[in-house]
Amino acid sequence: MVDAAARIVRNAARILGAVSLVFIPASLLAASPAGPVQWVTAWMTALQAIPESPSPSPLYHAPLVAGRTVREIVVPTLDGSSIALHVSNRFSGLPLTIRALRIAPAQASARLAGPGSAVTFAGEASVTLGPGAEATSDPVAFAVKARTPYAVSVAVGDAQKVAAWHRVANETIYISTVGDHSTETGNESFTGRSTHLLWVTGLDVQRTHQGAIVALGDSITDGMGARFGSDGSWPSQLAALLAQQPGLAPGILNAGISGNRLLSDSACYGERLIARFARDIEPLHGVGSVIVLIGINDINFAAVPARRPLDCDAPHRVVDEAMLEEGLGTLIEQAHRRGLRIYLATLTPADLPTAREALRVQLNRWIRSNTQSDGFVDFDAALSDPAAPSRLRAQFDSGDRIHPNNEGYAALAKAALASALVNAN
Repeated sequence: MVDAAARIVRNAARILGAVSLVFIPASLLAASPAGPVQWVTAWMTALQAIPESPSPSPLYHAPLVAGRTVREIVVPTLDGSSIALHVSNRFSGLPLTIRALRIAPAQASARLAGPGSAVTFAGEASVTLGPGAEATSDPVAFAVKARTPYAVSVAVGDAQKVAAWHRVANETIYISTVGDHSTETGNESFTGRSTHLLWVTGLDVQRTHQGAIVALGDSITDGMGARFGSDGSWPSQLAALLAQQPGLAPGILNAGISGNRLLSDSACYGERLIARFARDIEPLHGVGSVIVLIGINDINFAAVPARRPLDCDAPHRVVDEAMLEEGLGTLIEQAHRRGLRIYLATLTPADLPTAREALRVQLNRWIRSNTQSDGFVDFDAALSDPAAPSRLRAQFDSGDRIHPNNEGYAALAKAALASALVNAN
């Protein structure tokens, strides 16, 4: 056990270099042996309601899916011998009718490497979920490999509409012509394109349990700024780093929503994190820890001008340090009540005006020093320019001075690595 802990520390030091970016309690520096075979969530996404507006911008047009087949690409972060899929009709006032659901290895575009396997619900190929309902499929004997793309094909009812999505998938989703095309291995019928994840919110695998870690946050967890289709978010890159560690392969689950806030709901950017935390965590299996990066939008959106007809940044609520600390404290309480370890991440540089930058610095100071959480990940130190700490390093900037590029997300993954390693079991 001591040797395993020493190996973890050596690996983290080798990758992170001489700069200490993570505080890790000494009590967590021992690895535990793998447990029995059980269900663990290997991939997930967080849903948000589609805003209601009489004249939404193209960014908020729901795709036309009635009577069609939607083919989504998911990349599990764990191997498994069997799978189950979680589907959700959250935020919808109408039923969701799934006529057929299949999973298969993905190839380029909408093409499949084979017909894959049918996924059933209580032995039936079809299922109808009432407004707000969710369901987990029957187990399917279908082996998956970590870091490998799989296509999930969902054929829906003739009158189906989309009321919720994960808006920033950062990858292409394929929509067919009318009909059930779920068994088709080619892409000829999949003439439509979207960039939103729909209905399928989780993939569980059966494996020897070694834990799962959930990344919760806003666009910087969601991966905005990464190259399109690169799977370059910091949670994805953390999963790749962990795959290189012998015997330590926790699932890394991305529950980021672009634009999300800690304290305020948004018509466009989802429920506030203190409200959605429980709903997004409860369906997951095998989770032992969460890493939370949230608060920059709470600081920023108060100063964003109101827009018409759809004001995504409303409410323009002014927050202070005490409000943000109280909100993070609420997340800590929710995590500990569920037996989860929680790591807070410092807010990354965003080239803010003086007053807002001062608030970011003050909150980061509290995150580094508070004794309520189980530790912190210093994302601020990982990205900030030493010559101008309020700004991203130029080599990490995607171009908007807020969101990292792939190289910046790689730096965040390395900063999170030590926390992930000690919490892998």
